[in-house]
This record gives sequence, C-alpha cells and structure tokens, in this order.
Amino acid sequence: MTTVKDAVFDVLRRHGLTTLFCNPGSTEVALLTGLPDDLRFVLALHEGSVVGMATGWAIGRDAPALAVLHTTAGLGNAVGAIATARENRAPLVVLVGQQDRRHLALEPFLTGRLAGLAGDYPVRVDQPVRAQDVPGAVARAVHEARTHRGPALVVVPLDDWDAPFEGEIMAAPARLVRPASVVDAELGPLVELLAGAERPAIVAGAGVRDGWDALVALAERLGCPVHQESFGGRAGFPQDHPQYAGVLPADRARLRERLAAYDVVLAVGAPVFRQYPYVPGPLVPPGTAVALVTDDPAEAHRSPADLAVLAAPQAVCARLTALLPQRPRATSNRPEAQEHTTNGPLQPADVLRELALRLPADAALIEETPSARPDLHRLVPARTSLGFLSAAMGGLGFALPAAVGLKMALPDRPVVAVVGDGSALYGLHALWSAAHYRVGALFVVLANGRYAIMDRLAEQHGGGKAPWPAFDEIDMGALARSLGCPAVTIGSHAELTAALDDIMPVLPGRDSPLLLDVAVAVDPRFQP
Repeated sequence: MTTVKDAVFDVLRRHGLTTLFCNPGSTEVALLTGLPDDLRFVLALHEGSVVGMATGWAIGRDAPALAVLHTTAGLGNAVGAIATARENRAPLVVLVGQQDRRHLALEPFLTGRLAGLAGDYPVRVDQPVRAQDVPGAVARAVHEARTHRGPALVVVPLDDWDAPFEGEIMAAPARLVRPASVVDAELGPLVELLAGAERPAIVAGAGVRDGWDALVALAERLGCPVHQESFGGRAGFPQDHPQYAGVLPADRARLRERLAAYDVVLAVGAPVFRQYPYVPGPLVPPGTAVALVTDDPAEAHRSPADLAVLAAPQAVCARLTALLPQRPRATSNRPEAQEHTTNGPLQPADVLRELALRLPADAALIEETPSARPDLHRLVPARTSLGFLSAAMGGLGFALPAAVGLKMALPDRPVVAVVGDGSALYGLHALWSAAHYRVGALFVVLANGRYAIMDRLAEQHGGGKAPWPAFDEIDMGALARSLGCPAVTIGSHAELTAALDDIMPVLPGRDSPLLLDVAVAVDPRFQP
C-alpha cells in the first residue's frame, strides 16, 4: 500500500527537497522515523535555527528548502525566522506537525491553533481537509514558495502520514514554468524616461539576486552611478565596480541630499526607498523622477514611484541595455573610505579591514553586527551576489544558522559570518549543528559585551539612562567550545592577523567550523 508519507516523499524528491532541517517533536515522529536513505535529516537545537539554516540553504541554492516544525511550540519559536525568510525572499516549504486528526475536535494536548500563528509572513498556509490532500498541498507549497519567494506552510496531523494514498489526484501541477522574457513594447515608457534623463542613477537591491551581469551592462550603458539600497538583505551590484556609489542613507533628509544630483532614479530589485528613522518630507527632491523594476508585486504596489515595471529584473535590464543608447560614464560620487588606525584596543573597523585584505573574492559573507555595519559596507566590498547577506527584517538570530545552511548548500565556497556578540547569542544553537555536521564556516564574533547600537540610540534619544546592563562577563569562545565548535579568543592585532592568516587559505575546503571571539571596543565615531 502506498501511504501519504510515500507520496509526499516522491513530491520532495521531484522538487529536490531531500534535506530536512528539523527540531523534532511527537507530532512529527510518524513522518521522521524510517526515513529513506536518500533523504537527509539535519538537526538544529532550536526552531529559529531550523528556519535560519533552511533560509541559508535556500539562498545558496536559489531553490526551495525544507523545514519541519513541531506544532504550536515549534512554529511559535520560529515566527521571527519565518518573517526574516519572507523579507529576504527565501523560498521555504515548512511542514508543521499537528495532533491526531481523529480527535482534534476535542483539542487534546499539543493541539495547535496554527493557521494564523505566523501572521501574514507565510506566502501560504494550508491545512489539508483530508489526509489524501497532503501530497498535493506540499507540491503546491513548493510552487507558492518559488513564485512568491517566501515560506509556504503545510499543517499535517500526525495520523495523516500513514493514511492510504491510492489513485488520488494531487491538486498541483507537476511542473510550473514562469517565462522570464519581457515584451519590448511594454518597456516603452521606461525606455523613454531613461533615454531622456540627463543625470540618471540606479539603486540596486536584493531582488537583483543573480542578475548582476545584466544590471552591470545596463549601468555601463547608462554610464551612471549605482547605489545599494539601505538595510537590504543582499548586495545588488558589485561593490568594487568603478560606478558603485555606496549605500543609500536610511532617512529622508540625507536621502534627498544624496539623490539631488539626479533627475531620474531607477530602482532595480529594491524598494522605493527603505527607511529606518522617521524624518518628515518627501523621499526625493522636486524634479527627480523615480522608476522601479521588481518581480515582487507587493514591492511594486507600495512604492511611491512615477513608473513601476513588474517583471524579472534580469530580463528587463537585458532588454533596456539593448534598447538604450550608450552614454559616457559619469564620475561616481561614492564617499571616500576614511582610514582609521588605533594604538589602543581593537575596534570593529580594525577587524573588518584585516578581514577584507584576506577575504577570497568569491566569499559569501553574512552580516549581523548592527553597530559595525557602516564600517563593513565601507571596508568589505561585496564582489559577488552572495558577498553581502543580512537579515532584511532586522531581527537578530539570523547570521549563525544562515551561515551553516549556506555552507551546507555551497560546501566548496568560503562562508564567513561577521556577528556581534549580542546578535550571536540569539542563534548560538546553530554552532552545535555546524560542529556535528562538519560545516566549515568561519564565525567572526565582534565581542564588546553590550548592545552597542542600543546604547548609542539611547544616547541620541536623550530620554535618560538606558536600563539594560552590559554582559561583558560572557565568554563567547567558551560557549562555542561547549557546543563542540572550535574557537580562538583574540585580544590584540597580532593575534587577529595570525588567526586570519591561518584560516583564510584553507577556508574554502575546511570541513569543521571555527569561531573567532574578537574583543573589540565600541567605536566612538559610530552613528546608527
């Protein structure tokens, strides 16, 4: 007899979802016991790490990843990570266990009220009416995750897995094809706007993904500066390119000042425009037209642009390059990097400068160090589409598990996570998975023993003394070693360079993780 579980396994194989990231519970035992040899089980010690590792895997493979969560507790623990996956546009299929269907009406122990628990962050939540509808729901979740680039949830009662599945129809196509081509005539208004621009600029965002070549060709055709969106989850343009002009400010006053030099601004795969603190006034100065190219309907619908094109950025950029005349290259207005040296304690910029000198060109770098992010943008240019990754949602706990999942997806590629110690504490469980599964990522923890960005924001707010204490008694290296992850404690410039010189040449093929616990002082120049 073919069971629902057998049919679901066939769906997973068809779509390449043969790695299961999971923290198991009783409602998933029927699914997980006796897994076929071609399905790989990866244990994480917390559901945030389950979804974070799956997110890194999905980004690395640019394909859906599979996570399995345990009813209310598991889904509840993972909601923040699910929100991050949605904002980072990572396609996930998430199976959520539920109590036995035969007595759900009585609400037995571990019954989950699951439909709305993750809010609006999933692209779809499906609770199949019959056990026999589960395989089709999983297949549809794959398509929904790919189409909307986010997490799609399927809630499955524990007794469904052993139910018969004979001659049933799956309510989902076996394959779904989405043509990426665009029609030249539909690009007419955008061609006219850009052809008539005297001082154009581009804002590149995470939605460009692997379409860098097409965007570079368009930027070189227009001869214009290219800015990176602020607080984006991924670099959208090579940051060592001569036309790269830096990261946009995240408040309206400075944004208007930065964009005042342009009469047309084209945002590609980026929102118009991501902000952080509220500042009154328009986003752009009078006389500056804004156009948007995105494949995200929500991004297109909410952006206050003069013109929005809803289509694949790579395809649009390729056609625009063919349709627009060649322009002379303008001089980039990228801010000059300010060199900073210190004879005192290590500061984040010192660490990032030494890292940048040794980082391989193809390295994937995941950032989660809010107080050092400006220095990272300034000192460590992203040279590939994975050269800068971050949690676009802004919540902490992303970098460590995402780095583990990314390195599992790309085992031959160097993967580095640069993380503050406060951020690392949110996802520390992932170090056990990295050690157990021999995942050779490098974790660089900038340890200042406090929430530095919160301290500075409190100072700027001027509302009095902040109530949160420092936590400088925490030993990040010891915590890592307790989870089986090798660690090196670093307190001086010489120790830092020696450690980086040792690890960087062997990082691409390394099969065990390493954490560098680097003691840093808070940079007094930092402005969030």
